[in-house]
Amino acid sequence: MEEQTIKFLDKLFKLLIILVAGILLFLASQIIFQSKLLEQQSGNQFTVSGQGRVYVKPDVAIVNLGVKTEASTVDQVTKNNTEKINAIIQAIKDLGIDEKDIQTTNYNLSPLYNWTEVNGRVFEGYVLNQNISVKIKDFTKIGDVLAQSTSKGANQVDNLQFTIDNPEELRNQAKAKAIEQAKANAESLAKASGIRLGELINIYETYDSPVSYKMAEGMGGSDMIITPNIQPGQQEIVVTINLTYRIK
Repeated sequence: MEEQTIKFLDKLFKLLIILVAGILLFLASQIIFQSKLLEQQSGNQFTVSGQGRVYVKPDVAIVNLGVKTEASTVDQVTKNNTEKINAIIQAIKDLGIDEKDIQTTNYNLSPLYNWTEVNGRVFEGYVLNQNISVKIKDFTKIGDVLAQSTSKGANQVDNLQFTIDNPEELRNQAKAKAIEQAKANAESLAKASGIRLGELINIYETYDSPVSYKMAEGMGGSDMIITPNIQPGQQEIVVTINLTYRIK
């Protein structure tokens, strides 16, 4: 009885070894097959790129205006800051800027400390920063908005940028040019290398954002109003298209 049990276990062990070996062999063959398939697929692909450019004059200017005030008490710093920012907003409205194009973007009140070697950190009062964003559609008013704002107490003027109110249509024009150029490049390269293009299997698009024009802080507080001459220039909308084809 014991001898039969040993023989049975021996056969079972050999069977398990054969089964495990078969599974490992199958997995190895699948790995080799998939790697060869990937090599064939990557080798049968052809990628080209094209770039489309559209030049346009901006139709909207956006500028960030702010007031930074310091005082010994919360009431005083709030009063000083609010009076200045309200005067700035009213001056902008008086220039014909619609109220919906003026938006508060920041209101930050925090304690003000100073460090000294003798006393360490010393409380000196409070600082209040308040910022508004102004959208200007009439470019002849840009200089007046900046000049009036600084004369009313704006001491933070930055991130003046020119943009396009509806860029999608222009972006589509640039995209069409990029696709046309990419297709022409594909046909030219295929003809030169003697290959035949198959189906289009992938399209990848990138879009370059226009660069904004920045102004520095600390422009406010002057009694003399000097209107700056701001030039919007033109913007370049650039779309790059990558097309991937199969090779027949």
